[in-house]
Amino acid sequence: MKLVFKLYAGLTDYLPSDAVDNKLIIEISEDNTAYEVIDRYNVPREMAHLVLLNGVYIKPEDRNKAVFNDGDTLAIWPPVAGG
Repeated sequence: MKLVFKLYAGLTDYLPSDAVDNKLIIEISEDNTAYEVIDRYNVPREMAHLVLLNGVYIKPEDRNKAVFNDGDTLAIWPPVAGG
C-alpha cells in the first residue's frame, strides 16, 4: 500500500534526494508500524518527537502497532526549542 511520508524542520535531511516538498510517497506492507517507517529512513527515534497519522498524534507507546491504511499520511517533527 502507499503512504505519504513527511519530515519537517531538521529531519528533512533524512529524506532521499528525490523527495519533493519534504515528502515521499512510499510503499509499505499492511503490517508496518510507524517506528518501522521511521527506522527505514534512519530517523533517530528520539528525534521523532511529534508523529502524526493523518493529523492525529500517535503516542510513543502506539508507534509499534500496525495502523496504516492505503493513502495515509505519516508526518514527523523533531523536538522544537525557541524563545
